[in-house]
Amino acid sequence: MHSKLIFDKRHLEITINRLCFQLIENHDLFTDTVIIGLQSRGVYLSRRIHKLLCEVLNNPNIEHGELDVSFHRDDFRRRELINPSRTHIDFILENKNVIVVDDVLYTGRTIRAGLDAMLSFGRPAKVELLVLIDRKFSRHLPIAPNYVGKSIDTILTDKIKVQWQETEGEDGVWMLTEDKAT
Repeated sequence: MHSKLIFDKRHLEITINRLCFQLIENHDLFTDTVIIGLQSRGVYLSRRIHKLLCEVLNNPNIEHGELDVSFHRDDFRRRELINPSRTHIDFILENKNVIVVDDVLYTGRTIRAGLDAMLSFGRPAKVELLVLIDRKFSRHLPIAPNYVGKSIDTILTDKIKVQWQETEGEDGVWMLTEDKAT
């Protein structure tokens, strides 16, 4: 297995800052905009974005939630082990602008499940998607992000590994590629 560093800690921080300022350009003071991180790995990115937005805008009242999509996935009955995470959304999404946050956009199926799960909390006025990594050329569904940290050309055998300080002890993003047999 060959690994290629995509983001080290410094570049990951710069990218998250850029994404936050892109959000500010489009959402002003976030009065009618909420941030929803998708479990499990999108919540780490959404927490950082939320924290930075609150600091930059000097607004601690930006609403943030975390959504588990386990039982809304189209493959959950095919999986042998389902390990649901906690959903924490203590506000209504009705007529709000929602920014859905995930770490890697691959087939689009997790995002579709997130959209379905989100409807339990109301009908949003608008939904946008923010992802750290967009794996191009791998969509199963017609889903495209509005905000992208980095787009990467990948093949099916490639893997993207996002490491967070909170879980793995260090920040970084790698692309893992199987070594070709000779």
